[in-house]
Amino acid sequence: MAGTRAAACRCVLQVWQDKQSLAECLPAALQKVEPRDRGFLQALVYQTIRHFQELDALTRQALSKPLKKKDLDIHCLIMVGLCQQRFMATPDHAAVDSTVEATRLLKKHWAKGLVNAILRKSMRGELTLPDQDTVRWNHPQWLIKALREAWPEHWQDILEANQQPGPMTLRLDPAGGPREAWLDRLEAAGLSGHPTAISPCGVMLTEACDVHTLPGFDEGLVSVQDEAAQMAAYWLAPQTGERILDACAAPGGKTGHILELMGPAGQEQGEVVALDANARRLTLVEDNLQRLQRRARLVHAAAEDTEAWWDGVPFDRILLDVPCSGTGVIRRHPDIKLLRNPQDITGLVDLQARILDATWRTLKPGGVLLYATCSVLPEENREQVARFVAETPDAEVTGLSRQGLAPTHGLPDTFGEQWLPREDGADGFYYARLRKKEDSQLDG
Repeated sequence: MAGTRAAACRCVLQVWQDKQSLAECLPAALQKVEPRDRGFLQALVYQTIRHFQELDALTRQALSKPLKKKDLDIHCLIMVGLCQQRFMATPDHAAVDSTVEATRLLKKHWAKGLVNAILRKSMRGELTLPDQDTVRWNHPQWLIKALREAWPEHWQDILEANQQPGPMTLRLDPAGGPREAWLDRLEAAGLSGHPTAISPCGVMLTEACDVHTLPGFDEGLVSVQDEAAQMAAYWLAPQTGERILDACAAPGGKTGHILELMGPAGQEQGEVVALDANARRLTLVEDNLQRLQRRARLVHAAAEDTEAWWDGVPFDRILLDVPCSGTGVIRRHPDIKLLRNPQDITGLVDLQARILDATWRTLKPGGVLLYATCSVLPEENREQVARFVAETPDAEVTGLSRQGLAPTHGLPDTFGEQWLPREDGADGFYYARLRKKEDSQLDG
């Protein structure tokens, strides 16, 4: 198991120092260990990243002096060892012995005694946490400050929710039959779950599982998608025969849901164009649609560069799930806390504005655009939409339809609705629904 600890520390180092996302570095790490160890490796990496500020503070306290940059893998290895002791059910002897042995695999034999001494100090309770906000909340200071200012009544709840792994939530294809009947199939398979509170097609599992054990998954009748994300297709409200743009479509969950609401597989009435600037991620859309047995026209282009991809035929509806900070989905992507900085937000806000302005030109008069982010920062959400509406004479806010839907726990504003991450519920998301006035002139 020493190889698992070595792989974990390398992955943590890549996130921390190289600013690689877990989606980039973890798959390669998983391939380097035995299949039986992959679940433990993934859990160890996620927990270390999730509690990074706390584990980093303990490590710095335990070291007599900071390690050199070339030895930061040992710094990460110590954090991995401490994580096992503090946040996982790893027996003490295994946490210490296997982590110490990993120094050999890292070719850092000199660190064997250092790692052993620090982990044994931790076992004896000789390491204490400093009284700092970043350590207490396991978030960077800039983000704590931003959340406190944006949500003075909710910021602590947001930070606490971010520290809990999100539940495994599913979306059922209506063509597969009633939700209650599928829940019976789930129980027969030895699994359990319950209907989501708001999404009519959602199921929240009691415990996460391998997707291939889910009844109907391999046939395309079940998808993994958080309840907040499921609301996109409902609030877009696609209608039979319409032409719909899913801009920034990858990885394709919302594309598939839109198609599901347009009819059974092979009988969809209308056209869906799935657009994304990232060619690699666009293949994820294709893979998702193949499993769902659905079809969309896939286009590789930047959404804001309409001259490169738009054929001049206007869209009836546009789903604009723009690139954002991801601050509403930190519980699922804890590496966001290490990868984002305040300067990123400024750049993202500018990109969102350019995409919103550009795609609006492709919407027909009377058409609907649903603006969405998985962010909880106002500058990406209500402030972004406020700017657009103020600068766009033919844009009007229509509000989010409640027809056929249960009341949400979202916080409404003048333009849309903000969902905050909840420990027992959905991710953080923002939605605003805009309509192009009928007397607008299409800008080709």
